Amino acid sequence: MATCGTDSLRDTRDRAILMVAFVSGGRRRSEIAGLRTDQLTIEPSIPIQNGAPPLARHPSQSHQDKQRRRGRCRISHGPAGWMRYDAWMTASKIDKGSLFRAIARWGTVSRRALDPQSVNAIIKQRAMMAGLDPAEFSAHGLRSGYLTQAANRGIPLPEAIEQSRHRSLQQASSYYNNAARRSGRTTRML
Repeated sequence: MATCGTDSLRDTRDRAILMVAFVSGGRRRSEIAGLRTDQLTIEPSIPIQNGAPPLARHPSQSHQDKQRRRGRCRISHGPAGWMRYDAWMTASKIDKGSLFRAIARWGTVSRRALDPQSVNAIIKQRAMMAGLDPAEFSAHGLRSGYLTQAANRGIPLPEAIEQSRHRSLQQASSYYNNAARRSGRTTRML
């Protein structure tokens, strides 16, 4: 996030992508790339936190999603998340269609959605700008990192999966097990 420190259009977009991808439960890069403005609403049933209204993402209702993805998942919390999303919407002047779009070198926002691979490239570029090895980072890291962070904070696995929408309990629990092995009570037995 620190590499997105200016008010440039690209930094503003990338801050919003990183925030939405992580706090929404670690969305897949295809979900972030395909996110549309009509899939987001202010969620009145969730209390306002610190003066910032939360947002909900209405998951797509494709055939494979219908059984598993009914309901909403939150993509923003607190003023920091809301401000990042709102800053992108204001700067890009997007009011309908694809939420995250390419930006030409002249600062023109494309009408088409970002390609899912572009989301991955943005994450790798931001890792490199932060002085990290981009080979160790990918869009999937936001997904696995969300569950690892949830485990580290003691959030129950079913609650984290409700947000992350993992299909496999076995896969999701592997992130929890790894976090528990590193910091759990079993590491302090002596």
